[in-house]
Amino acid sequence: MIYCCEEHVELALDETVDEHELAPKLEKVVENSDFICGYCGQQAVYIVGNE
Repeated sequence: MIYCCEEHVELALDETVDEHELAPKLEKVVENSDFICGYCGQQAVYIVGNE
């Protein structure tokens, strides 16, 4: 699962498709959560994954 900000959501989607060869699930993170973007360290907006 990849936590990502609005700016990096496309990168996370592409990376997940390349890795799993399946369409990933895209979910919004609950506001004011402690999750951070795995690419830049900003507040995460989305969770991308296949689980």
